Amino acid sequence: GLGLYANLRPVRLYPALIDSSTIKAEVLRGTDLVVVRELTGGLYFGERGRRDAGRTAYDTMIYSEHEVERVVHAAFRLARTRRGLVTSVDKANVLECSRLWREVATRVAREYPDVRCEHLLVDACAMHLIRRPATFDVIVTENMFGDILTDEASMLSGSMGMLPSASLGEGRLGLYEPIHGSAPDIAGQGIANPLAAILSAALLLRYSLGLDEEARAIEGAVERALAAGYRTKDIAAPDEPVTGTIAMGDLIVAAVSQ
Repeated sequence: GLGLYANLRPVRLYPALIDSSTIKAEVLRGTDLVVVRELTGGLYFGERGRRDAGRTAYDTMIYSEHEVERVVHAAFRLARTRRGLVTSVDKANVLECSRLWREVATRVAREYPDVRCEHLLVDACAMHLIRRPATFDVIVTENMFGDILTDEASMLSGSMGMLPSASLGEGRLGLYEPIHGSAPDIAGQGIANPLAAILSAALLLRYSLGLDEEARAIEGAVERALAAGYRTKDIAAPDEPVTGTIAMGDLIVAAVSQ
C-alpha cells in the first residue's frame, strides 16, 4: 500500500564479530554487501489457491517489466555509491519470470557503464555467499529469492539480530526494521539483540532524511561497542559475558555522544 518496492538489506561483518559466525574467518574477512530484494511482486503476491477438494495447491509467480526495471535501477544507483558491482540473481535456466528478469537487468545495465554487472543463478549465488562472500557488492533479486538469500547471509554476520533493512519506494518515503521478525519465545527476558533495530534507524537517517553523517555516527557507535567486547546472547561466545537488551541500547547511546 505504501509502494515500497526495494528492500535493502545490508550485510556487513564487524571485525569484532568475525569469530561469531560458524564460517571460517579467512572466508568472511572483508564481507560488506547489500541485498536489494524486490518487494511487491513474485510468488508472495500472485494468484494462489486450492483445487481438487483441497488436494492440489498452486502459487503463481508473476512479474512485469516495470517491476523488474525499477528495482534493478535502484540496485545500480546504490552500487554507484559503493564498489560498483551489481550481481543480478535469477533462475533463468528454468523460470520464464527469471528470463524476463535477466533481459530487463541486462538492458538496464547498459545505462550504467561505470557499474559492472554479472548474472548468477540463485542456487549458485547461495553457494558463493558461503564460499566467497567478500566478492559481492550489491545483489539484486526477486522477492522469494531475496527472502531466502538474506536469511542465509545473516549467518555471515553471526546473527539475524545484527541485520537492519530499509524498504524504499519513490521519493524519500521508507519503512525501516530489522530483517528478523518478532521473538515471542524470548519476550520479557532482556536478551534480545537491539542492534538490528538501532542500525535500521541509521538507515532511516541516511535514506529518508539525507543525514549520512548522523547515520555513520550510529554505525560507528555500534562498531565501538562491539570492539569493546559487549555482546548480547545471540553473538556471545560460551565464555563471554552477556549484555542485556537495555544495557546494549544504553551503551550505543553513550557511544554516539562520544
